[in-house]
Amino acid sequence: MSNFKSFEELAFWKEARNLRLFVKNQLITKIPNSEKFALIDQIKRSSRSVGNNISEGYGRFHFQENIQFCRIARGSLFETLDHGIIAFDEGYISEENLNELRIIHNKTLLILNGYIKYLKNQKEK
Repeated sequence: MSNFKSFEELAFWKEARNLRLFVKNQLITKIPNSEKFALIDQIKRSSRSVGNNISEGYGRFHFQENIQFCRIARGSLFETLDHGIIAFDEGYISEENLNELRIIHNKTLLILNGYIKYLKNQKEK
């Protein structure tokens, strides 16, 4: 962790940012306004929560706390994917949009799990 000056340098925060921007620019625009206070609000919140929890955990500077916030971010990552599946099931987004979301989700998850493993190893030292 000490090699980084900011959470903005973390690869999975960058991917979480890509996820949030993808949701904002590619998914929300396709969901009807009738879902403004339901699905749109939920997918916005969950996609924002991924990066929010990564940055909050980074700011704690205690490995166990950072791990816990990363786990919360991972939960929000899966929640975002589920909202994308709902949007697809409701006919709001295309299968291509859902597959793009899955690609971003999987990449973010892979990096995030690696970081959690790194933090666990650092904690044990």
